[in-house]
Amino acid sequence: MCPNMHFGIVAEIGAEFDANGIIESIDVLKSAHLLMRSLIAEEQGSSRIYYEEQSELEIPVTIKKADDNWQADYEAVSLAGWNVQKEALLKVFAYPSESGTRVLFITHHLLCDGRGLLQLVQEFADHYANGVKPHLVDEKLMESLDDLPSGSDLGFISKVLIKDANKKWRKEGHKISYEEYLKFERDHDSKQDIKREIKNIDEEELDTLLAMCKENGVSLNDYLVAKMMIDAGTDKVVIASDIRNEIKNYKEGALGNYATAFGVVVKKKSSKIMELAKAVDHEVRRIMSKPDKEMLVLSCYFNMDPELLDAIAISTLGGFESKAGKFVGSKMFGYEKRDGHCITNLGRIESNVIREGIFIPPASPANRKAWGVLTINKKMRICSIHSM
Repeated sequence: MCPNMHFGIVAEIGAEFDANGIIESIDVLKSAHLLMRSLIAEEQGSSRIYYEEQSELEIPVTIKKADDNWQADYEAVSLAGWNVQKEALLKVFAYPSESGTRVLFITHHLLCDGRGLLQLVQEFADHYANGVKPHLVDEKLMESLDDLPSGSDLGFISKVLIKDANKKWRKEGHKISYEEYLKFERDHDSKQDIKREIKNIDEEELDTLLAMCKENGVSLNDYLVAKMMIDAGTDKVVIASDIRNEIKNYKEGALGNYATAFGVVVKKKSSKIMELAKAVDHEVRRIMSKPDKEMLVLSCYFNMDPELLDAIAISTLGGFESKAGKFVGSKMFGYEKRDGHCITNLGRIESNVIREGIFIPPASPANRKAWGVLTINKKMRICSIHSM
């Protein structure tokens, strides 16, 4: 649908470096997850696309030196583009490190969301360090509005806008080939100037933040949203929300994308971070209590003509001429202004084998700045990306 829809996790694993063991563990993961063995295929003569299992598909594993820069490897993958009809949806880099082994997992969003990738890294580490195999799971994707919670459909005005855009798209009679999209993606990505910074918050500072949040009745995520609002001078931050427990067909351990996103808007002007965090908490609770608000983005996807969905980014950011696509991309998805701010927090885990990790969020063309947050063993790492 749009460029830069890949993301990653780099993790330090407390196990002796073993190149063959790394490759073996990736093969074990591939055996457990159907989507890791699949490419995206297109049905001839129609716009229908689907996941097609490949009996000989290889997950690329690149063995690196200890002093190689994982950020440079991540950047190289970003600049190369990602042909999902020919390339596996996961790419892995591995480096010897002082604590044992460092791995970089980079995935396309068609394989999983951020929490799904964290699950994959945990499954890899458990097998690599201790020989524990992941459980086989029947992976079934969201296919329609029926998979969302009751009351998730669009409101009247939103539905009218999408219906009108669909009608205009069909009247235009356009069709975008995947080759056209790939050329646009490579051209777009080659011109991007994305800065990446890592902020470390270790146990003592994290304990102080958690105590302060508890005292004020807010979550750590509320605090982070408020901090981004103050730092960036914005009253709107988009947050990613895990909806595994709300989706009707989700099975524990399945890959696929089980996340939605919604904008948190706080008009209240305040430089006091906890006062702002309380307002954020109120707004988040309000949105999450209403399925039509929490699931708005997913509902838009299910109501929109699939070919129009594919045309949004290329119509707004590329040279493809579609008034319907540009309308949706500029007015509804923010690709024209490109001034969005976003946080994806994968939460906190404790692990005996993963020492620490960094979540690298996707550099969506709609965002100016994005934070990826991950806390492992009371070590919080915030990866901030800034599109120049």
